[in-house]
Amino acid sequence: MKPLALSLALAPLMLAAGGPALAQSHAGHAGHAGHSSQVPAAPAPAAAPAGHGMAPAQKPQADPHAGHDMGGHAGHGAAPADPHAGHDMAPAQNAQADPHAGHDMGGHAGHDAVQPPDPHAGHDMGAMRGGPNIPTSVDAVGDRLVETPPPAAARTAPAHAADLLYDPAVMAAARKQLLAENGDIRSTAVFIDALEAGFGDSADSYRWSAQGWTGGDINRFWWKTEGEGEIDGKLHEVEFQALYSRAIAPFWDVQAGVRQDFRPDGEDTTHLTVGLIGVAPYWFEIGAAAFLSTEGDLTARIEAEYDQRLTQKWILQPALELALSASDIPELEIGSGVTSVTASLRLRYEIRKEFAPYVGLEWSRSLGDTADYARARGHDPEDTRLVVGVKAWF
Repeated sequence: MKPLALSLALAPLMLAAGGPALAQSHAGHAGHAGHSSQVPAAPAPAAAPAGHGMAPAQKPQADPHAGHDMGGHAGHGAAPADPHAGHDMAPAQNAQADPHAGHDMGGHAGHDAVQPPDPHAGHDMGAMRGGPNIPTSVDAVGDRLVETPPPAAARTAPAHAADLLYDPAVMAAARKQLLAENGDIRSTAVFIDALEAGFGDSADSYRWSAQGWTGGDINRFWWKTEGEGEIDGKLHEVEFQALYSRAIAPFWDVQAGVRQDFRPDGEDTTHLTVGLIGVAPYWFEIGAAAFLSTEGDLTARIEAEYDQRLTQKWILQPALELALSASDIPELEIGSGVTSVTASLRLRYEIRKEFAPYVGLEWSRSLGDTADYARARGHDPEDTRLVVGVKAWF
């Protein structure tokens, strides 16, 4: 028992001499609360990295290593070093850090600047911003736009650009074939402009006017016929024309041919005919022709009409006709100048596009010496009549 008594007697001396070392070595052992008063206070935990949202009032969990001397353990002697220590992290709260920060990018092609080089640098983009330079009203001088002449090269090239790549003879044959298949289609039409009866102060009469053509869009053969007579009476005259028609512009044809007049009294007359037909602006149908007879008499005729569509079925057609003569023709009772004028108004109903009956009024008057010839025969130079007829085509 003596060694035990000796140890108990020497314990205070050993604690006095080696107390700090023993206290430090046993400061963190659980169950040794008596030594906790000599262990210095644990350092405060490092501040949470910015952006982690740790509220200051939140109570952290107990450190399992609290009270342990971790100095002798590699990596555990203190809190791990902050990898961002020394870095200013304030911008990271608002934007991500530049991945190229601190790197010398001079040697990397394309990384000399933050933005890539402009592929259009050095190019004049002014013309592309506003599109093509098209003249507008601001470029007008007076009432006309400024027009630049075409480049000289445009006038030196052939009329057909394909001739630069292919044999011109082959292209000419191809264009001829294209015209035959698309622009020169053969067709035929017949128009009955008027087939009517007239009732007025003078004797009741009948009248017809028809025309037709066959051919293509450019070249056509035209025929025209018209005539009139008295109902239950004699035929006054019949006119027939055979014409070659050539398109000279959109909606306009020039015509040339012969005209033959037949009369009951035997005064038949042949004329050389030259005329122009077409559609004027606002859809006025115009026809003008000059006639030179085998007797040397020169006459002319001008006609105009317009279709005013009231509905899809009802159409009102005003028409005007003037007859002229360069000289007196006594055998035909025609004076010089404007020989007569005829104005009419017809209202038709299209049962079908190809068939439309109509009713209308027609007023006519002889003028000048022609009126004198009419009076000499006992006829009134002015006449108004009601007309009823039909218009058709096929």
